[in-house]
Amino acid sequence: MEPPFPGMDSYLELPRLWPDVHTGLVTAMRDHLQAQIAPGYIAQITPYVAMEQIDIALPRRVLVPDVGVYEREPPGTVSVAAVIDAPFLTGTAVVEVPTRYARIEIRAVNDETLITVIELLSPVNKRPGVDGADAYAKKRQELCMNSVHVLEIDLLRGGRRPPLAHPDRLPDAPYFVFLSRAERWPEVAIWPCALARPLPTIPVPLRHPDPDVALPLNQMVHQVYRNARYDLRIDYRAAPPPPDLTAEDAAWLDAHLRKRGWRA
Repeated sequence: MEPPFPGMDSYLELPRLWPDVHTGLVTAMRDHLQAQIAPGYIAQITPYVAMEQIDIALPRRVLVPDVGVYEREPPGTVSVAAVIDAPFLTGTAVVEVPTRYARIEIRAVNDETLITVIELLSPVNKRPGVDGADAYAKKRQELCMNSVHVLEIDLLRGGRRPPLAHPDRLPDAPYFVFLSRAERWPEVAIWPCALARPLPTIPVPLRHPDPDVALPLNQMVHQVYRNARYDLRIDYRAAPPPPDLTAEDAAWLDAHLRKRGWRA
């Protein structure tokens, strides 16, 4: 089935889907770039493991013990049933589970020099704290200061964006692409991505004087959607995952899904 949105699908941000979406997109982008940059460069996938918070609903079941310990009451004892208060509510456990992610590294074939890093941001990259967004920002700065181009693709609405000197100047968009060219650092090129429009085709810089290569981000997202058959796993009658869309985007999404007959 064809993807239902012209650009990014906010439902792909569902926590149960995103690790698979991430893997599919990184692989699709690597394969697309490989054909353009060989034989001078190689695009390789570098995996890493992050601890992500996942809501886990524990199934209800009756536990039957392997060994029972019983106490016989003395003669003449009167049993009194204990009154046990019922729980006020039930919830789900939030646990951190190891989740596999990956980035793309473009290296020169002749000397294995790292030229460009492509990060498709994951929730851990955007989670506030020393082991999340702070650690990612430090690594990003180290790469740029070591003459490595850094291309960041942020297709998650939640969490903290990559740090900028004036974050308040960013337009109100759900998704962004950031490109830090080594020779222009700390200047950052920014592509805001609207929900109702296709994602941009973005440049991937190589070693000077080789020209940039094009990465059609929209084509990649739609290709992965079709190949993975996400239409079979998404309920478009429900609201998209948090955080809430802006009023304008929420109205557009609802009208768009109604037009397609996916909402009454």
